[in-house]
Amino acid sequence: MKVLLTDQAFPDTDLESEILAESGHDLIVASSPEDVRKLAPEADAILNALAPIGADLIAMMTKARIIARYGIGVDNIDVEAAASSGIVVTNVPDYCVEEVASHAVAMALMLLRNLQRADESARAGQWGVGSVRPLHRISTLTVGLLGFGRIGRLVATSMASFGCNILVYDPYAAQIPGPFQRVDQDELFTRSNILFLHAPLTPETRGIVNEAMLSKLPSEAIVINAARGPLVVLDDLVAALRSGHLKGAALDTFPVEPLDPNLIADVPNLLLSPHTAFYSEEAIKESQLKATRQIVKVLAGEPADYPVKAVTSP
Repeated sequence: MKVLLTDQAFPDTDLESEILAESGHDLIVASSPEDVRKLAPEADAILNALAPIGADLIAMMTKARIIARYGIGVDNIDVEAAASSGIVVTNVPDYCVEEVASHAVAMALMLLRNLQRADESARAGQWGVGSVRPLHRISTLTVGLLGFGRIGRLVATSMASFGCNILVYDPYAAQIPGPFQRVDQDELFTRSNILFLHAPLTPETRGIVNEAMLSKLPSEAIVINAARGPLVVLDDLVAALRSGHLKGAALDTFPVEPLDPNLIADVPNLLLSPHTAFYSEEAIKESQLKATRQIVKVLAGEPADYPVKAVTSP
C-alpha cells in the first residue's frame, strides 16, 4: 500500500521506509503542498509532521484509512472531518515528555535565578548579587499548571521537589493527585507565581493567556510556554513584560513560526528557544518509530495504539 509523507521534519526517512517495507508498503515523500494534493487521493495512509490537513484535503483522501502524526498536538489536522470520513487519526503522545518537561523547568529555573543577568554580569567583571536582585527562595512560590497531561504531571512533580505549592487547572483531568490542588481558571491565574502552559491548542484554549488573564497574575510572576504558541497572545505578553507586571517569560513556541525577531526586540526578561523543547535524538527516533507503527497496525486491520478523538467541552 502507499503511505504518503506530507512533510519531512527529520533528517531522513530511513527508519520509516524500513518499517513500512517490512510490511510490504511503500513510502512516498511529497515535495510540496501541491504534491500532497496530487498524491493524497491514491494514498492508503498519511504520515504527517506540520503540514495542515484540513477538511478539503481529507475529502480528497478516498482511500486513506489513517492519518498518523509524528508529534503530540493534532491542531493542524481536522480530526472531526477525518472521523466523518472513517479515517483514524493518531499521534505520539508520549515521545518527548521528558524533553519538554525538563526544558520547561530549566527555563523556569533560569528566570527564577536570573541566570541570564548573572552570566552577563560575571562576563563584565561585575561581582556580587547586586545585578540579580531580588531573588526569592523557590520553595516560597506557588506553581500553576494549565494542563495536566503527561508533561504537566512531570513538571508538577519536578517543581514540587523544590517545595513549591502546586495548583492545577485542567477540566479534562479525571483526578489530581495529592498534594497538588485542583483550582478553577481564575484562581490559577490569581495565585500562580510561576505559570506553566501544558494544554493542547483548541478553540477553547487559543489565546487563553491574554491581557485580561495576565493582569490577574501576581506582580512579578513568570510564564513558561513550551506547549503551543497560540495559547499566548504574544502582543499582550510583551506588553506585560515591558510594563514590569511580569518578572519574566520563557517561550519555546510562538503563534507564527519562525518568529519575527522584530516582535520581541528589546523586550526585557524574555527567554526564548526556537521550538526545540521536544528534541533529543532519542525522542526523534521514538516519534518516527511509533508514528510509522500506527500505520502498519491500522493497515493490517489492527487497532491503533494512540487514536485521537475530537476535543469537546467538558
